Amino acid sequence: MTNDPVLTLALPMALGIIMLGLGMSLTLDDFKRVVRFPKPVLIGLICQILLLPVGCFAIAHAFDLAPALAVGLMLLAASPGGTSANLYSHLAHGDVALNITLTAVNSVIAILTMPFIVNLSLMYFMQGDQAIPLQFTKVVQVFAIVLGPVAIGMLLRRFTPNFAQRMEKPVKIMSALFLAAIVILAMIKDWQTFVDYAPLVGGAALAFNLLSMGVGYFVPQLLKLNKRQAIAIGMEIGIHNGTLAIALALSPMLLNNATMAIPAAIYSIIMFFTAALFGLWVNWRHGDELKEPGVQNPA
Repeated sequence: MTNDPVLTLALPMALGIIMLGLGMSLTLDDFKRVVRFPKPVLIGLICQILLLPVGCFAIAHAFDLAPALAVGLMLLAASPGGTSANLYSHLAHGDVALNITLTAVNSVIAILTMPFIVNLSLMYFMQGDQAIPLQFTKVVQVFAIVLGPVAIGMLLRRFTPNFAQRMEKPVKIMSALFLAAIVILAMIKDWQTFVDYAPLVGGAALAFNLLSMGVGYFVPQLLKLNKRQAIAIGMEIGIHNGTLAIALALSPMLLNNATMAIPAAIYSIIMFFTAALFGLWVNWRHGDELKEPGVQNPA
């Protein structure tokens, strides 16, 4: 795995452009609703911060991963949701405002939880003395990628509503095509890496991906959240910030271990396909319900 500019630069830039389109579909009422009903945010954070690391730890043991690969998978579990989760949630008729709130809040919390989880993993799997300092710059990057373009899009929606309404559907289609092109390009550039390591860690990455989406989708429904919110949380914790995990693993100032970047690299390829299938599945099962405007659960 190499520090490919497609993963570290092009994808975040592309997602920033995509978020501009998503912002044009949002209003302040979306955020006021989340503030008034914080239960979905708390449930999403509990799934992300508590349930996923425990499940990931079990998967690393079940697949008997090598120490560096196990730590890399735990690093991925500790990473916040990726910004592309917002796009997939949007396409699957999820609660995008909830996605954006979860991404922002969890990115701040992650500056504490990531070092804690990864350092425990290093001590358990490798008995090493590496440590991860708090990464405030990464938090700033996530806020810039997510909230900046969304704010601009919302301003366009507020002051030029007719333009925003006309552009919403074309931007949604172009966003999906643009993201697909970036992912395909990244896969082509790292194809040999994928082929070499897929037999070792691909099964574990897929298992963790399915677990993440399953926990994110079914646990909220067990706790009486509605389908839109469950889809949003499923996408949020199923699509991890693989770029962040890869950057932390490769950074000479941090882990400086290319092997630890492998799980995130393979997961970053898998998750886009499983997220698309997940979105198609929920819309096939609940399409009419999801398309009804204003369906919310105030619990």
